[in-house]
Amino acid sequence: MVETHGGGPDDGTAEVLDRPLPDGVRRRVVQIVSDGFGGLTVAELPAQLRQYARFAPNRRAKFAGNAMAAALETDPLFRQRIGDRLRDAQPELSGALESGSPPPAADPLDVAAAAYVLRPAGWVKLVAAAGEEAQRADAERADEESRAELERLRAELARAREHTRTEAERLRGELEAAKKEAESLHRKLRSALSDVKRGEAALRKAHAETEAVRTEGQAQISAAESETRRLKARLGETEAALEAARRAAREGRSIEDMRVRLLLDTLLDATQGLRRELALPPVSVRPAETVDAVEPGRMTPKDIAARALSEHDPAILDQLLALPQAHLVVDGYNVTKTGYPQMPLEKQRLRLLGQLSQLAAQTGAEVTCVFDGAELAAPVLLAPPRGVRVLFSKPGVTADELIRRLVRAEPPGRPVVVASTDREVADGVARAGARPVASAVLLKRLS
Repeated sequence: MVETHGGGPDDGTAEVLDRPLPDGVRRRVVQIVSDGFGGLTVAELPAQLRQYARFAPNRRAKFAGNAMAAALETDPLFRQRIGDRLRDAQPELSGALESGSPPPAADPLDVAAAAYVLRPAGWVKLVAAAGEEAQRADAERADEESRAELERLRAELARAREHTRTEAERLRGELEAAKKEAESLHRKLRSALSDVKRGEAALRKAHAETEAVRTEGQAQISAAESETRRLKARLGETEAALEAARRAAREGRSIEDMRVRLLLDTLLDATQGLRRELALPPVSVRPAETVDAVEPGRMTPKDIAARALSEHDPAILDQLLALPQAHLVVDGYNVTKTGYPQMPLEKQRLRLLGQLSQLAAQTGAEVTCVFDGAELAAPVLLAPPRGVRVLFSKPGVTADELIRRLVRAEPPGRPVVVASTDREVADGVARAGARPVASAVLLKRLS
């Protein structure tokens, strides 16, 4: 819509825009003002623009754009001076606009901006037409960009689908390989279990054969001892007869007595020959040595327990471990959860085993630490410290049962000490001949 206020119909200054300048036209107008700004003196500039007189054109357009557009709209003299600079800079475009025939090949935004500054007749229509052209160009450009973006997204989707298909194929291949590897590991595991079972059977057979050889050897020793006793008895009888014969000879007995003496000498020589033939060893074990008793200077775990020491005194553990061939069996988690339950299980094991290694080095006792392995999901990566045997119970076997098996495996009479606060464990090992001590006693001794 074009409004006119005074003047003739060809006077463009009477025309007024009824809408804001299109953004593209406004930017071109600000650029025209910024370019012509430098050719004016400070006195020729409106008061509100004089502070930007020394700015560079680009910086002036950036910081003083709104002020220049407002001055151009409200100050006719400033607009006339900028129009003069535009006529000097673009004479062809300015002349075509003032003659009423803008060049058809010119940029509509440049034509509209120049028309807005010069204000020839019909400039409002040029500005409005440029705005519509700019909007149409923006819409076409946006449409092109949208189509390009759509094509790009379609290409990306195709690539993503191809990548997904390739990745799925790769994962299927890896899954098949993993299945084959798992089957191979299962076969190897079954083979290893078979080897273990065969080894255990061979070990049991070797133990049985060893026991049979030991029994046969004991029987042979017993037979040899019986034969030795019999020969000794015969030798005694022969020596007695020989002594009688000697006495008879000394007393001048008859020839028959001499014959008897000769017979006795023959028996004695035969007895000595039989001893050499059987290669009988000299007797090194006396019957009194086979009777089980406590010798002077030696003590048993029960003797230690009878001393005037408190059950919670760690000195009692030192006395027990000072016995010859003492064996300390430790209920691992029972001790660690009594002493430092707040720590993770791995750190509990490492701390206890380090302390047990020092105890083994100090006392010289055999030390075995037992942990419950029922909940282990994988083998424990643990290097046992020097002097400490570390055992985990198998699935289905508790640590308490493993401790009782260790105690039963020891020969009667060997000092075995079990550290555990579990009453069931303590009672069981006590019935098997071991000496139980509380976990707190061991923790005091370790600290």
